[in-house]
Amino acid sequence: MAEGRYKSFAEFWPFYVAEHSRSATRWLHLIGTTAGIALLVYLIASGRWWLFPLALIPGYGCAWLAHFLIEKNKPATFKYPLWSFMGDYKMIAWMLMGRKF
Repeated sequence: MAEGRYKSFAEFWPFYVAEHSRSATRWLHLIGTTAGIALLVYLIASGRWWLFPLALIPGYGCAWLAHFLIEKNKPATFKYPLWSFMGDYKMIAWMLMGRKF
């Protein structure tokens, strides 16, 4: 299916996996997302919840570096923000479960 015509996350998933073909890309996503979640928890626990947008920096920073420097492609989040967010968490879950792509 041509990019830009995805009607469901199930159709989008194979494209997402193909855009994350290198293990270094997947690991940078894992590191960035984990750091972002940790920062979000810290900000909420310390009463600085209004700073929650800062928690987006590690996740997107690591992911975008991986795409631009390792994969040499444009992050899917620019066209598919919600499905890319979902894909990131599914990919990380698969990594943690030891599933292959």
